[in-house]
Amino acid sequence: MKWITRERPKIDRIACPWLIRKFIDANAEFIFVPFDEVIAHAERVKAIPFDVPNVELTHYGDKCTFDYLVKKYEIQDPAVHIIASIVRGADTDRHEFAAEAAGLWAISAGLAYNFSNDYELLQQGMVMYDALYSWATHLHGVKHLQTPFEDLLVNAVQKALAKHPSKRKPAWAIALQNLIQDQIDTQLSLNLKDISKELDLNPAYLSREFSKYFENVSYGEYIRKMRIEKALELLENSEHTLTEIAYLTGFSDQSHFTRIFKKIIGVNPSLYRKTKK
Repeated sequence: MKWITRERPKIDRIACPWLIRKFIDANAEFIFVPFDEVIAHAERVKAIPFDVPNVELTHYGDKCTFDYLVKKYEIQDPAVHIIASIVRGADTDRHEFAAEAAGLWAISAGLAYNFSNDYELLQQGMVMYDALYSWATHLHGVKHLQTPFEDLLVNAVQKALAKHPSKRKPAWAIALQNLIQDQIDTQLSLNLKDISKELDLNPAYLSREFSKYFENVSYGEYIRKMRIEKALELLENSEHTLTEIAYLTGFSDQSHFTRIFKKIIGVNPSLYRKTKK
C-alpha cells in the first residue's frame, strides 16, 4: 500500500511511517511531495495521505497524527503509547508531555539537517525509532546510573567508607569518590587500568591497596560481588528478563551472568527468582 505526505519530514512524518510499517502495513511504500501536491498526487497514485490538513490521518486538538494512527488501528503495545507522548511533545513543542520530547526534537532536527534526501532521512529515522522502541519496551524507567556501571562504583565507595569510618581515607579513595561524583552522568569504565589512569595511580598499587578499604577482597572480586548484589535486587523487584538483567549489571551476556551468579549464590538466576516470587 502507498502512503503519501509532505516533503522534508522531521518528527511526526518520520514517526508515522515507522509505526505504519511496524504495526499496520509491513510493505508500506512512502512518498514525499511538496505540500500543495499531496492530495492530487494521492488521488493519482491511489495513496493514503497523512499528516496534512483536511484528511483523516492528521492532527486533532493537541494530538498529532501518530496519536490518531494508534487510536484508529487500536495499537495496544504499551511501548507505543510511551513513544506517542514523546512524539506528541516533540512535534507540538509541548515538551512537558514527556521528558524525552526535547531530546527527540533535537535528534530529529539534526537528522533533517544532515540528510537532504527525504528517503535517506526516513531510513535513518527508522533506525532511530527502532532504538526508541527498544528503550520503551525494555529500559523505560531505568536511570542512566543503573545502566550498567556507575552505581556499582558508587556503592563500592559508599559501602567501603561506611565500614571504615575511623580509618583515614587515602588520597586515591577520595579521588575515586570525587571522580564518581563529578562524572555521575558519564559511562565510567570498571576496567582497573582505566580507573588507575583517571586517578594517576599505578594499576599494581591500586590493585594491592584496594582490598584494605573495600571489604578485604580484590578489585575484580568486589566488582563481581557488586554486580551480583544488583542482580539480586533486580531479580526480586523487577520484571526484567535475565538477558536485560545481565546487561544492566555489566555482564557480557546471559550465559556469563548465569555462570557467575551460580558460582556466588549457589543457584541459577531463574531458580532464585522463583524462590522469591
